[in-house]
Amino acid sequence: MGLAGALAAAEAAPPVESLDVVAHMLRQSLDATGVSFLITDFTGTSVVRLGAAGDVETDDPARRIDLPGTLYDEVIRTQQPATQTKDGRSRVRVVAPVTNRGDAIGLLELFLPSAPDESAMREIGETAHALAYIVIANRSYTDVYQWGRRTRPLSLAAEIQHRLLPASLACEAAQFAVAGALEPADLVGGDTFDYVIDRDTVQLSVTDAMGHDVAASLLATLAVGALRGARRAGADLVEQARQAHQTMLDHGRQGYVTGQLLRISLLDGATEFVNAGHPWPLRLREGKVEQLKVAVDMPFGFRFPHTYRVQRLDLRAGDRLFMLTDGMLEHRASKVDLASLIVRTGDLHPREAARTVIAKVVAANDGHLQDDATIMCLDWHGVRHSRRNADTGADLANASPSPTSSDEPQVPRTGR
Repeated sequence: MGLAGALAAAEAAPPVESLDVVAHMLRQSLDATGVSFLITDFTGTSVVRLGAAGDVETDDPARRIDLPGTLYDEVIRTQQPATQTKDGRSRVRVVAPVTNRGDAIGLLELFLPSAPDESAMREIGETAHALAYIVIANRSYTDVYQWGRRTRPLSLAAEIQHRLLPASLACEAAQFAVAGALEPADLVGGDTFDYVIDRDTVQLSVTDAMGHDVAASLLATLAVGALRGARRAGADLVEQARQAHQTMLDHGRQGYVTGQLLRISLLDGATEFVNAGHPWPLRLREGKVEQLKVAVDMPFGFRFPHTYRVQRLDLRAGDRLFMLTDGMLEHRASKVDLASLIVRTGDLHPREAARTVIAKVVAANDGHLQDDATIMCLDWHGVRHSRRNADTGADLANASPSPTSSDEPQVPRTGR
């Protein structure tokens, strides 16, 4: 059917039945059985199976499948399809990544009566890629995909916080790859991160609102709304910071928000950076981690006369930059050797590196954070370099066998 045909068929179906279109295609062309889509949860540590529309019971808790040590985990990390013989040799299981621009949305799983050849694997890969677009196109019309990403009900504060995040938590472009990860505290602390790609720039931000629960989420909403509004109006970083600060003064009720704003030119690689009371960023260069000790200005909303300064970051092709909140450094998280962990995960895709680092911080706190932990990971390839591999059909014939598990796997920084 191809991408155009799949998208057209999915658009003709109700949003909650768009997955059935893909299943029908594969059953017809490959005699596939048991076709299903597994969506990754917000943390990236588990997947939830979404079947046919009539099988999805959103009143029940999502059926969570933990990723570590599974074939699903292998496929998500390597972004390569995998096959596995089931029931002796009576049928073959195929799992393919459903990913768009580095954002690992989920997995396509199907069972075939016999081992697929190169042509079949290519068709499966192309269908999985089409499915990524189908999910993106339909998730704004239904709550099914949002429901599938939740392994437990969200509090009001957490619901607000999630809606402030970008729709895709990772993105690849020719000059860079970026990914963010956020683990909320037991009582949500108001962290957010954001990014946007314009014609000539990429802009990133990380913010941390004071306090906890709904009050913190409301402060975060004010800050993110002000920053996005100024950014979309074409304001420079100083004006974005000024408007966020003024918004907090006008509506924040004595609250404040710390933040970092970064803009990188996609034409010449020049950087602009504003630090509003936030922890210093970390840079990984040639196997060494360094704190970038930039000047620190006042948080947004501090009732003290001040201005915001635009600074430069020394960022070269091949560098990896981390922007993080204080929840990554405080309490039991301070026991995590962050620099060593960043080095050890240096060969991972930013998406996997961010998740691995967050997971270590959560584990150090026995799964219960006192403050939100947030991190953004940016790989800068340079204006004349590209590490992007968006051709989903490039290596689909090289399906891997059953997965092998390791504590901190090292996989190439490629994606779909």
